[in-house]
Amino acid sequence: MAQDKNLRTPIVCVMGHVDHGKTSLLDKIRGTSITEGEAGAITQHIGATEVPLEVINKVCGNQVKDKFKLPGLLFIDTPGHHAFTTLRSRGGALADLAVVIVDVNEGFQPQTIEAVNILKKYKTPFVIAANKIDRLHGWDPNPGSPFLASYKKQPEHIRSILDMKLYELVGELYDHGFSSDRFDRIRDFQSTIAVIPISAKTGEGLPDILTVLLGLAQKFLETNLEYNNTGPGVGVVLEVKEERGLGMTLDAILHEGEIKVGDMVAVGTLGKPIITKIRALLKPRPLSEISKEEKFKQVKHITAAAGLKISAPGLDEAIAGAPIRVVNKENADAISDEIQSEIDQTRIETDNVGIIIRADTIGSLEAMVNEFKSAEVPIRKADIGNISRRDIVEASAIENPLYSVVMGFNVEILPDALDELQKTDVKLFISDVIYRLVEDFEEHVDNLKALTEKQRSEAIIRPGKFRILPNHTFRQSKPAVVGVEVEGGVIKKKLNVMNEAGNRVGVIKVIQDKSENVDEAKFGAQVAISIDGPVVGRNIKEGELLYIDIPEKHAKIVEQELIDSLAPDELKTLEVFMKIKRKGNAFWGK
Repeated sequence: MAQDKNLRTPIVCVMGHVDHGKTSLLDKIRGTSITEGEAGAITQHIGATEVPLEVINKVCGNQVKDKFKLPGLLFIDTPGHHAFTTLRSRGGALADLAVVIVDVNEGFQPQTIEAVNILKKYKTPFVIAANKIDRLHGWDPNPGSPFLASYKKQPEHIRSILDMKLYELVGELYDHGFSSDRFDRIRDFQSTIAVIPISAKTGEGLPDILTVLLGLAQKFLETNLEYNNTGPGVGVVLEVKEERGLGMTLDAILHEGEIKVGDMVAVGTLGKPIITKIRALLKPRPLSEISKEEKFKQVKHITAAAGLKISAPGLDEAIAGAPIRVVNKENADAISDEIQSEIDQTRIETDNVGIIIRADTIGSLEAMVNEFKSAEVPIRKADIGNISRRDIVEASAIENPLYSVVMGFNVEILPDALDELQKTDVKLFISDVIYRLVEDFEEHVDNLKALTEKQRSEAIIRPGKFRILPNHTFRQSKPAVVGVEVEGGVIKKKLNVMNEAGNRVGVIKVIQDKSENVDEAKFGAQVAISIDGPVVGRNIKEGELLYIDIPEKHAKIVEQELIDSLAPDELKTLEVFMKIKRKGNAFWGK
């Protein structure tokens, strides 16, 4: 590689399921103990960790030597995949590489699948860090050792257990469309995903993962890493938060050019972008983490790629995921319009029927929109921020109950929206896993369709036949009251009755079972019924078999659509009924 090129530090996004070891991995690299100070050992804030090449050389030893010319690696440490979906650049992924950490003992979990799906969509190179090999019962730790050196020292049965668990991970990746293998067996890292067994606790396998990441960056991303280190800075807002003594600040990733104290910058908001002047730049020292550093080092100038904190007036309306760009008086308006256009393209509002989507950042919103579009779910509106009363009102106005739905990713529902929700039939789903929201919606659709089908099925008149019992005439007419036994299907109130000749004889008015009024009687039941219309002894007789007179449209649905749901007695009753009806018209009910 030519050394006269300006190569920025590759941006590496660390992703994975909760508690699978994302922060622990970076802790081991930088020698800090952030995890111990976290609530529940789960990363609470998005941050960036710059790991210089000399530190990687120290960790990797002989594995690296002098073959890498990159400045180092810039790790984004985040809960779930939030940083990846926040780090957008003109609709694409800003991260150059990703590490998906999987607990080798637990395998793929919901957020693992989420991460892999997103990386697949944006075609981002990644490796799998199969973490917690030290938790395998009987594993003999070799702190800081390359994986193969430690693996060879393990008992044979332990190696077999690990091999089986790695085989399962390879199978999971295959199910998601990826070819993968243990890293030391791979010849073409571009077509095969590297699975690297590690222990974030003991440091085993750490030299391997850093070496593979550097190798991937240098071999396949050289062109992407070239940049103009003297051009106007371009970055993305990771987080907007208030700092004591500084007011509202931005945690950001600078991925192109340079930025200086005193520069004018344009920052995206939900409305018109902010134009403001930088009064302070703060950068954590190498091997420290933005969100945990209490005293930042003030600098006058920063070049990409870097994580930094920006202090400037009027940042209250800035949003996570928004572009931040250095501007001057001549181009400020034009760049501001570009930023607003970029944000507006992510937001969707149409007059069509569809669901309403809310997400916490621009990137998350984009990812949600893509997922629901892939699932062919129509979207009425997609926007950033917490769920408002207006969202609920809009959703409740949608007549189709399938789409009277509000989906929220990593957001909250405002109190007045919650009050409004309780007055409506709107369905609300909130999650921090995008594909789970898609699954929730699909389940909602299935349940609603099943309910509709059930209601439709219940509304369809089904087969039924009954026999008037001998010596059970309680009233001859107006209405006739007789005792009957249901010999097939079901009989219900208000249904017409016909005889075996196909002639209608009356309508069932009342059904009584043991002196109690009931709506229906099923196969085998003996009940008393009143039939309005016939006279016992003239139109109907004791011992006679009568049928429910199914309307032709209903009979067609029963025979063509509900046939598989009929019980044997219903099926037999239907067959006889259809024969009666088709004596005079062979096409009746077809």
